[in-house]
Amino acid sequence: MAALAKVSPMSVSRALRNQEGVSQETRELVLAAARTLGYRPNEIARSLRPGQKTGMIGLVVTNLANPFYSRLALGVESIAAAHGMRVLLTNTNEDEERERDIVRDLAARQVDGMIVVPAGFGHGHLELGIPVVLAARPPYGIEADCVLVDDFGGAREATAQLLAQGHRRIGFLGNPPAVYTGAERFRGFCAALQEAGVDLDERHVRRAQQDAAAAERATLDLLDLDEPPTAVFAANNRNTIGVLRAIRTTGRQLAVGGFDDFELADMLGVPLTIVAYDADELGRHAARLLLDHLTATPDTPPPAARRTIIPTSVIEYGATPR
Repeated sequence: MAALAKVSPMSVSRALRNQEGVSQETRELVLAAARTLGYRPNEIARSLRPGQKTGMIGLVVTNLANPFYSRLALGVESIAAAHGMRVLLTNTNEDEERERDIVRDLAARQVDGMIVVPAGFGHGHLELGIPVVLAARPPYGIEADCVLVDDFGGAREATAQLLAQGHRRIGFLGNPPAVYTGAERFRGFCAALQEAGVDLDERHVRRAQQDAAAAERATLDLLDLDEPPTAVFAANNRNTIGVLRAIRTTGRQLAVGGFDDFELADMLGVPLTIVAYDADELGRHAARLLLDHLTATPDTPPPAARRTIIPTSVIEYGATPR
């Protein structure tokens, strides 16, 4: 570029950075040469000098097929964009080894910090020398800020409403026990049964579904029992959708409770008891916590590890049979 503009490399650098010490004529020559060569500044390379930031944060989620994570990502992005930052989004598919590789890669790319929905229970690999905030699941083995949903309380309330509708055989569909959200929602489900004096029937419990297709098969299995449940509580929106598909396939009547509101839930004409919450706010709050660390100074350090709980509410769609 310097050769094309017939100026020194130092003049090119100053002109591209809009620094002083370059005449307007030289600046125009450099910019014209940049346009001719199709030059675009490498912002990452610019920021790799000691003490500089890249203006990028990593966002690591477990399942991009789940609409919850798109809402979380939008929340994170809204705060990041307001502060002139960009978000690198990636997916682990609940694979702990993949998560380890991803966070190492993001750190190597010089992101300023990360928001992570962790796949497992050991989080020592997240101690990377940069700020990390956890979303939807709490830290284990490290000190870190986190933002959680009231998984236990929401599941407990929704199950209590199914019980209040007169149901005593209530099935449960959820993620594997190793997934924190699934474990907490199952705990809330069991607490509601216990408070109502209803014994948990293990025959009505399915805890291995990661997607709607698996949830549909699990629901069909429940409906084939000699004494099938009259209601089902699904621990996330993918499981809820699988339950609804099974109902449509069989034409069977089944009251449905589910964690996570979803689009068109109010238009399906099926009785639904849904745990709702603001997933966007979960992302926004996680981003705010991360920014506290990124803007901290020795005189204004961020508070010690913080835990925020996003509240839930229960919505009833359709007429529920009793």
